[in-house]
Amino acid sequence: QVQLVESGGGSVQAGGSLRLSCAASGYTYNSYCMGWFRQAPGKEREGVARISSGGTTSYADSVKGRFTISRDNVKNSLILQMNSLKPEDTAMYYCAATYNLCLEAGPDPKRYKYWGQGTQVTVSS
Repeated sequence: QVQLVESGGGSVQAGGSLRLSCAASGYTYNSYCMGWFRQAPGKEREGVARISSGGTTSYADSVKGRFTISRDNVKNSLILQMNSLKPEDTAMYYCAATYNLCLEAGPDPKRYKYWGQGTQVTVSS
């Protein structure tokens, strides 16, 4: 049974940093494209960053240069390091996995099969 569990969310002031983690279990982790998504109240879920099984990364324009996605295929974990946070980064953040190639799945949430429960990130001005 696939399980994704996020942690590391919280409240910070603008300009601060947070590190999100996602622990994966129940599948061959290193074969999957992994992604971070977020959803703010009243808005659609959007892709933030994704990383292929080989380590190739892609980012939404809104977070480029501020966020870094990484994965540890031994520990079956996914990390999102978020720096220079802005109030507009406030959202519920989700970890997701797909057996599709990242190039095929892209930032479309509908192409990701497995999801965690989410962790809240709140950035105050």
